[in-house]
Amino acid sequence: MIEINNVSKSYGKQSAVKDLSLRMQEHEVFGMVGTNGAGKTTLLRMMCGVLQADQGEVIVDGKPVWDNPVAKKNLFFIPDDPYYFPNATPLEMGEYYRSVYEGFDMTRFLHLMTNFQLDKNRKISGFSKGMKKQMAIILGISSCCKYLLCDETFDGLDPVMRQATKSLFAKDMEERGLTPILTSHNLRELEDICDHVGLLHQGGALLSKDINDMKLSIQKVQVVFTDDAAREKFEQQCEVLIHKQQGKLHTYTVRKSRAELEMIMGNVSSIFCEMLPLTLEEIFISETEVVGYDIRKIILA
Repeated sequence: MIEINNVSKSYGKQSAVKDLSLRMQEHEVFGMVGTNGAGKTTLLRMMCGVLQADQGEVIVDGKPVWDNPVAKKNLFFIPDDPYYFPNATPLEMGEYYRSVYEGFDMTRFLHLMTNFQLDKNRKISGFSKGMKKQMAIILGISSCCKYLLCDETFDGLDPVMRQATKSLFAKDMEERGLTPILTSHNLRELEDICDHVGLLHQGGALLSKDINDMKLSIQKVQVVFTDDAAREKFEQQCEVLIHKQQGKLHTYTVRKSRAELEMIMGNVSSIFCEMLPLTLEEIFISETEVVGYDIRKIILA
């Protein structure tokens, strides 16, 4: 488990992370979402021991990560813009990382290079942005580290490569207990892979919740009531998070389980009623509006 305890970091007078605390469980995909400048990259760099926190600490499996090689050996950081040695080839970078990570699997590295159709002897400086990101992901997977920290994981990857990357993560999670920690500025990018999502804003964490728990506890329903009395009865029995109305059609997002909502609707007189699936973005909109934020102004569409 990775524990982030009251961590803060500033660059001069500019505060990047402010008194932030999070818990990242093993064998789960943790997604951090926030706009550029929300503190995601700074937090990742502190988590892998590249930056030292001004206050607070990052604990990896019970060990502080700063200036601790034992804790760092379980972490592999993939930055948004991966760095490679000048004029280096993938094979040379693979050899370098094998010298750094004792568990680096060169056989798998070469196999993945072939599968991703990347030339191991070509200079990386001639690769496209997407190819460089693929290369970084392959190095990270081949390192066999327990924690893989990925900044803007899918940026620059085409849809096929995005799906291939997600499949790689899933395979390693099942076979060797990999724990991916991913950042993005787009909730939709992480919706189908993350188990837990944290929302960062202005250096702090607005929310950190299990996705399944959120989906089970919030429902969306469209209904046309027979009269105002039926509508009032419904609203009295539900914790309404969002309510929109178009003519006689009411759309509600409420904090209830599906079974509870179905029971309420069974006792309310209506002409039309339909349960609707919620996206992760809609769930976060509901959660953040309750605590006084409008996520639509925070997360890029």
